[in-house]
Amino acid sequence: MQPPAEAPNFSPTQTILTLRGSGLTLADIGRVLTDRSLQIEISGGARERVHASRGVIDAAIEAGAAVYGVTTGFGKLQDRAIGAEDRLALQRNLVRSHACGVGPLLDAATARLLLLLRIQSVIRGNSGVTESLVDRMVAIWNAGLAPAVPEQGSVGASGDLAPLAHTALGVIGEGAFLVDGVETPAADALLVAGIEPTYALREKEGLALLNGTQLSTAIGLATLIHADNLLRHADLVTALTIDGLLYSAKPFRACVQEVRPHPGQAVTGRQVQALIKGSAILDSHVGPHKVQDAYSVRCVPQVHGAIRDALSHVRDVLVREANSTTDNPLVFPETGDVISGGNFHAEPVALVCDYMAIAVAEIGSISERRIESLVNPDLSNLPAFLAPIPGVCSGFMMAQVTAAALVSENKSLAHPASVDSIPTSANQEDHVSMAPIAARKARAIATNVEAVLGIEILCAAEALDHRRPLKTSPALEAVHAALRGHVSRLTEDRVLAIDFGIVRDLMRAETLIEAAEAHAGALIGLHVATD
Repeated sequence: MQPPAEAPNFSPTQTILTLRGSGLTLADIGRVLTDRSLQIEISGGARERVHASRGVIDAAIEAGAAVYGVTTGFGKLQDRAIGAEDRLALQRNLVRSHACGVGPLLDAATARLLLLLRIQSVIRGNSGVTESLVDRMVAIWNAGLAPAVPEQGSVGASGDLAPLAHTALGVIGEGAFLVDGVETPAADALLVAGIEPTYALREKEGLALLNGTQLSTAIGLATLIHADNLLRHADLVTALTIDGLLYSAKPFRACVQEVRPHPGQAVTGRQVQALIKGSAILDSHVGPHKVQDAYSVRCVPQVHGAIRDALSHVRDVLVREANSTTDNPLVFPETGDVISGGNFHAEPVALVCDYMAIAVAEIGSISERRIESLVNPDLSNLPAFLAPIPGVCSGFMMAQVTAAALVSENKSLAHPASVDSIPTSANQEDHVSMAPIAARKARAIATNVEAVLGIEILCAAEALDHRRPLKTSPALEAVHAALRGHVSRLTEDRVLAIDFGIVRDLMRAETLIEAAEAHAGALIGLHVATD
């Protein structure tokens, strides 16, 4: 029986998340990534499903049935029968042999999300694990431990095998955990946490821990949440730039969006209008100074709107994946069937992570063009490069170069990973998704775009300073004041890299967004596609 479609419940103190195998939302995932006090528990219904699915595995073993990965070998070795005396060693050896990851370790927050998503998958009741394994994984998560997981080594089918093997190594006490950022032997970390330092996997359990898309999905979800932040800042800085350049807000009017009714376009137009409402700068000039303003501002509803729609689709797919069973073989307690399928294949994740990479790259691409308009005196009617003394000072000259470098890098990173496939496992796994690569590339692009938007925020604020004594809208004045509380106006050349770091931290803390929302209402990032 499949889990009901019900949302997880938080306790009254908002510190316990109940996992049911379904209903996990993007908001829940956001809390998992940021709230270190959060604890998890398993619902009674999920426990019943875990117990029922384990009963199917036990019955199959008792009946002497041939079950892939339980009484047989793996992959190309699936035709090898495994005797009862070797079946537990089979599971342990699977985990050890597949822990072939390389590269940097996954950050602790995303690694903990990976572990939680694996718990969410196996408690759906189609994996055949024991309740004792589930309880152990929950105890590890609640102890604040993050598995030490190398990011590279998975092709995204049959699942993220190598990264999940490293996760499983920690679970059985043979790998490592990140403890306060320090890689620590798993047995030592478990002992300190009061958890038995070793665990003997039962039949099917090693396979159940390895088959899945959780690395790709975890990185994709963490990147999507970051992209949501970037999209809201993109609308915010666009409004700042409109007044910094003395551009028109007419292209953002509702009537323009209504005749091309893409939902994201309407949201973007509405938000920028709310942000700039009441601007004295806007009222100081009638219409644009040219017949038409540059596309990088005039077409923001169309560009940001399309990005918003794309990311909303990405959210739908990734959240659906977070609530899915991605194991193999699948156990169906209602019929007693054990079926080898392909739910471990991460093609849905790969495609949307590539889509996300392209969409987020566009946020940076159009932002860099607005930066050029702000620093180029031929386009802005402002001092060259917004320098306090042009010629003596270079101002933001090199800041635009940095933005250009990042945008160019993103063009290479945006090439899709999902169009590639290299057969593995002696051609048994003859088509793979490359989802982890797509997810990591999307993450890298988001980091680059964050820096580009930060540069535009600094340039737009500087442009507003040059428009004094005129003031922008109450919302944007609040944003300007919040920024100037941390980054002063440019009165002489200084090391702008320091300013970049400060504005990055302000963006991550949503300080500028909160300042704007106090006057303009909530800024929407992703939206429900059916709105």
